[in-house]
Parts: sequence; structure tokens; C-alpha cells
Amino acid sequence: MKGRRDAHQDRGCLVGIIFFILGLGTLLPWNFFMTASLYFQGRLNTTEWSNGTVVVRKEYYFNNWMTLLSQLPLLLFTLLNSILYQRISEAIRIAGSLVFILLLFILTAVLVKVPMGEDRFFSVTMATIWFINSFGAVLQGSLFGLVGLLPQKYSAVFMSGQGLAGTFAAIAMLIAIGSDADSESAALGYFITPCVGTLLTLFSYLLLSLFCILVIAESSTVENGKVNGHVNGSAGGSPAENEVEASADGTKRAFLSLKQDESGQAKASVVEVFKKIWVMAFCVTFVFTVTLSVFPAVTADVRTIFSQKWERFFISVCCFLTFNINDWLGRTITTLIRWPRKESRLFPVLVVSRVVFIPLLMFCNVQSRNYLPVYFSHDAAFTAIMALFSLSSGYFVCLSMSYAPQLVEPKDAETAGALMTFFLALGLSIGAALSFPLRALV
Repeated sequence: MKGRRDAHQDRGCLVGIIFFILGLGTLLPWNFFMTASLYFQGRLNTTEWSNGTVVVRKEYYFNNWMTLLSQLPLLLFTLLNSILYQRISEAIRIAGSLVFILLLFILTAVLVKVPMGEDRFFSVTMATIWFINSFGAVLQGSLFGLVGLLPQKYSAVFMSGQGLAGTFAAIAMLIAIGSDADSESAALGYFITPCVGTLLTLFSYLLLSLFCILVIAESSTVENGKVNGHVNGSAGGSPAENEVEASADGTKRAFLSLKQDESGQAKASVVEVFKKIWVMAFCVTFVFTVTLSVFPAVTADVRTIFSQKWERFFISVCCFLTFNINDWLGRTITTLIRWPRKESRLFPVLVVSRVVFIPLLMFCNVQSRNYLPVYFSHDAAFTAIMALFSLSSGYFVCLSMSYAPQLVEPKDAETAGALMTFFLALGLSIGAALSFPLRALV
């Protein structure tokens, strides 16, 4: 019995590692384009001297457009995904999306070495961002539906992997900036990194599919053995062994449910499911609305008050790395602490209270400014606000996404996961749209 329990634990650990890597892979497109804003702005915002001063010939507002064009296809294809998953197999949706994401990352890496006019480069980059996030939306929606069938710990692990994607991108950018290579070679190395990450994600999904087949085959053998045991007058094992078989292998039952509805019950309608999870849907929408309204459109324009040498690393460290480490930490904490509980009225109140971070970040040393004064000019103040801002974002997002499937019957968990993915995308899109007026207000 001990050996069997250890085998179950090993399987659960393997599945957890796979879903962690899959979570990381889903957000590589968004994070690697966002963190590379300095590279893109360097190629777009060409400057010239006029009367002894530096003048930007054309402002492309890359951060705003990048955020908007990343999130709009996410919203659109999340809607389409609810139709696609009924018509296109899971394997084609997930593996196919990863292949196209890989090809678009390769294209972005190649463009580093291709001379191109600013307007054309901007158009090609925006088109790439649109399409790579479209495939990312199909990938993310499919995986959220899949992980919704598993015990809650896998949802937390998956979300934790998503949180680490930004840290992965920020560290890659710091290595590129700190290297002795020229800027072009450093950018090429930076964009090759997500190509390797996407390949690893694809391999992990193929391994998960193989694991699923093996588990189903073993389950069929076990079930046949139990039937034969009953026929021969045997209970098929001691009560303790049967309990371990029934309770310790929730992962196996979840994989089996991917192939058939064992309960035989009809699934609830989308409206019925929404009535049960609407509070969590509101929470995940509001969290991302607040987060994307100022990050990165406002926060990426904050400037340091210290030396020019530190300025090369300031945004990568104090904005992107600080955000992503604390966002990941917030998501990971939910594996240990889940407060408030899903039934608590305090939960949505705390989510709404995050709106205070919008003015706090707008009062930091954002350059250039139009209307608002600077109240938090020091680097430490900006970093502290960013840490709390991102920690609360990751924590409440992960709780909302993991609580929702618990509020419905197991047979409706996939529908709840798909709905939550839509509202997640809705919050991202609203936040991206709000970033334009908020940045102009600063």
C-alpha cells in the first residue's frame, strides 16, 4: 500500500510540474513583448537634434498600443474558444497554438537583424503582437478548461507558472542589457529565449498527453481486475488499499473525465453557471482592470532620480522584475493561505480597494508629465508601491480563478473555467483601454 501511495504522489508531482511549465508558456508572448519595451521604443522613437535640443520625431505610444493589441485578441479569441473547443480537438488547439507562437517568436528574433523603417517596423510588430496573443488566448482558454477538471492545487500551480513567466522575461532582459554584446546581438539573444521556452512548453504538453494515455490504460486494467475479483468473490484488496486507490488518485479520475462524463448528468447552462460564480467573475475582471490600466503604460515611464548608469537597469528591475516576482509570490501564497474564504463578503471589498494603486502610481516620477504633480519621486517609494500592487494582483487573481470551479458541480467545472477566462480577458481589455486616458492625464 505504501508503494502505491508513493506512486500516486509521484504522478501528482509530475502532473504539477507539467502544469507549472504550461502556465509559464501561456504568458511568454505577453511578457516578452512587454518587457522588451525599451528595445522597441529604441527602434521606433528616433530622435534628432533641433536648435541644440533632442526632439523625438514621432511618438508611437508603444506601451499603450502593445497592451491594447495584446488584450483585444485575448478577449475575442476567448469568446471563440468556447465554440472552438466543441469543434476542434484539445490536442490541435493546444499543440497547434504553441507551434504558431513559436513561429512568431522566430519571426520577431529574425526582425532584430532586418533594417526597416519605423512605420513599417511598428506595423509588423503590432501585427505580430495581435496574432501571437490570439494563439495565446486559444492556448490559455484550453488549458484553463483542462486544469479546471483537476483538484484545486493544480489550478494554483498553473497560475503560479503564469506568474513566473514575467520574472523569466525580466531576468532575460537584464542579462541582455548587462551583457557586453552590442544592442542588436543582445536583442537577438533575448528573443531566442522564448523560442526555447515555447519548445519546452510544447514538449511538456506532449508528455502530459502520453501520461494521460498511460493512466487511462492502467485504470482500465485496474477496473477489469476489480470486476474479476468480485466475480471470484474477492473485494479486490483491503479497505485501506481501496481508500488510497479512491482518494489519493484524484488526478486519475480527472483525466478520465476528459474522455467521458462518468456521472451521466447533463451539464448546467452557461447562465446557470454564471449565477453561481458571478462574484468571482467580477473580482478577476476588476483586478485586471486596475492592473492593466497603469501597468505597463504608466509604470514603464517612471524615471530614476539616480545616475544614468543605473537608469539602464531601473525599469527592468524596479518595474518589470519587481512586478513579476511579487505577482508570482502572490499567486504562490495561495497554495498555503486562502483568505478570505470564497463565501466571504470581504473578498470583493478587498479587490475593489486595489483601485487606490492607480493614483499612487500616477503620482510617482512618471516622465513626461502633463498635469499631475510628483509626490513619490524616490526610487524606493515607487518600488514599494509596485511590490504591494503586484503582490495583491497575483494573490486575488489566483484566488478568484481557483475559487470559481469550487462553486459549481464537478461536471460544470470546465464551463466555469471557460467563463472565468473570458472575464479575465475582459478585465485585461478594459484596463488596456483605460491606460490611454490615464497616461494622458499624468
